[in-house]
Amino acid sequence: EEHVEESGGGSVQAGGSLRLSCVASRYHYFSMAWFRQAPGKEREGLATIDRDSKTRYADSVKGRFTISKDKSANTVYLQIDNLEPEDTAMYYCATGPSYVHFRERTLFKSWGQGTQVTVSS
Repeated sequence: EEHVEESGGGSVQAGGSLRLSCVASRYHYFSMAWFRQAPGKEREGLATIDRDSKTRYADSVKGRFTISKDKSANTVYLQIDNLEPEDTAMYYCATGPSYVHFRERTLFKSWGQGTQVTVSS
């Protein structure tokens, strides 16, 4: 069974940056995506990186969020710059089939427990 674990969240001031990490036990042949969920809101897809390292982003985060991966470390990262209070949420990582977009959320079968990001103004 795939194991997924996020880290790197924290409390930061608006304008700051964070880099979230996601380690997956068998990620080499998968797409990986980042999602977030704020209290009282639906889970939102943010970015995907597929088996060939093609990346896709939600329009709402383009230019501020960057997804990348380190194959040797079985790790995918989400760099978040110029943080805004509206970015406050629990951030989740998930693995899916080789070439899948974060919009196809039901195809992502293995999820981590999440890492909390809190941005103060």
